[in-house]
Amino acid sequence: MRWSQLLFTQGFGTRRACDALVHAGLVRHAGRAIDDPGETIDPVEGLPFEVEGRAWPYHERALILMHKPPGYECSQRPGASPSVMTLLPGPLRLRGKGGVQAVGRLDVDTTGVLLLTDDGPLLHRLTSPKHHVPKVYEVTAKHPVSDEQIEQLRKGVVLDDDPAPVRAAAAERTGEQALRLTLTEGKYHQVKRMLAAVGNRCEALHRSAIGALVLHDELRPGQWRWVSDEEHARLTGRGADSSA
Repeated sequence: MRWSQLLFTQGFGTRRACDALVHAGLVRHAGRAIDDPGETIDPVEGLPFEVEGRAWPYHERALILMHKPPGYECSQRPGASPSVMTLLPGPLRLRGKGGVQAVGRLDVDTTGVLLLTDDGPLLHRLTSPKHHVPKVYEVTAKHPVSDEQIEQLRKGVVLDDDPAPVRAAAAERTGEQALRLTLTEGKYHQVKRMLAAVGNRCEALHRSAIGALVLHDELRPGQWRWVSDEEHARLTGRGADSSA
């Protein structure tokens, strides 16, 4: 692949802009500046290069994990609040056909694990109801959480728009007014509606894990990282998301 084509696939602008980056000596690989846009390179996954002094790995398809902060919408066309896309560097917003997209959505006030990708088949797989990737939520409730409420959540509750009961794959109390819920379904505002169905109310919500992807302390709110090949394999099961 030509260097200018590689840059184009990674979201560094139009083909002309990518040519200009190379001509200006702003692209480096293996310790040297690339000065010929027509020079070819084997685009192996993870290939390291630099653009304007910033290190960047080549990925045929992007899959990143973000620690979503409060106050941001997951939409590319947000309403009253800014989009999480503004927290990403330009190449991730520009690559492919419209940049990366959120794999499902978290409410503006919900924090935690958010996956973003430009891989259409993967996006479909992770959001399809046929694939049940477990999602773990840390919930702060308005009222004390009772044993009866935990049992109800495990057995299943009926939401106001669906006669079929929905249940938590796991539920445990983590504090007087706190609990951890694991869900494998993806209904709209499911955690908040399930809490309401058992007579409580969700005051704060944080998603701590999706499948094998667990949010650790190294990512502060608003930060992101690439998902590794090993994590990708475990995530796809060799899977599902929605507003919470």
